[in-house]
Amino acid sequence: MSKLEGKVAVVTGGNSGIGYASAQKLKQEGARVIITGRNAEKVSAAAAELDVKGLVADVSSVSAIDELVKQVQSEFGKVDVLFVNAGIFQPAPVGQVSEEMLDHQMGINFKGAVFTIEKFLPILNEGASIINLSSVNAYTGMPNTAVYAASKAALNSYTRTAATELAPRKIRVNAVNPGPVATPIFSKTGMPEEQLNGFAEAMQNRVPLKRFGEPADIANLVAFLASDDASFITGGEYNIDGGINVNPLLS
Repeated sequence: MSKLEGKVAVVTGGNSGIGYASAQKLKQEGARVIITGRNAEKVSAAAAELDVKGLVADVSSVSAIDELVKQVQSEFGKVDVLFVNAGIFQPAPVGQVSEEMLDHQMGINFKGAVFTIEKFLPILNEGASIINLSSVNAYTGMPNTAVYAASKAALNSYTRTAATELAPRKIRVNAVNPGPVATPIFSKTGMPEEQLNGFAEAMQNRVPLKRFGEPADIANLVAFLASDDASFITGGEYNIDGGINVNPLLS
């Protein structure tokens, strides 16, 4: 029997990258899956490819999250797995951080994540699993990522407290910290292709396993944390980074 048979899973930002791969894996494990995203066309295309439900929602808007929860409840009832995956990456050096840039990244990566959980809590089943997509950047001190890293560090701190407070409902809350993963998130930064390629090569050389992660690598961990195999795991952070966090000075 599939490990998530009969479960309902919501994946925010599920139309590409890690979210898409995770939705695919959760479905393979038997879950009924709902993906969300900001772009209606991309959500519709991904949902059709995956054969899952697609709903449009911008997690930077609390009212949009409210509407999303109403739609999910109306069609699916209760939720068993909530993968809080939606996020953005906007690199900028200290000294060149604008108020708009800070508000935008924190608004999606942290505020959006917090209110996704807040609003879904009333329709989460006892024993549900919440998985927050964070990043090893929360710890690495990598140049040009100060605000992005801070948003993920905040999310990890929130994860620990939420795990404690939601334990009476047997709701487990964990964070996944990927290292560099081959996803479209980098191409959305607006960096020129040549600069992107140089950045990618430099990053890959720092990874002990000498490769970028694949979205499927992260999806496998998400599916494990979503399942009853992880029933005694909560408040944890799981680095999935090819070893980069234990060898920060490797070159």
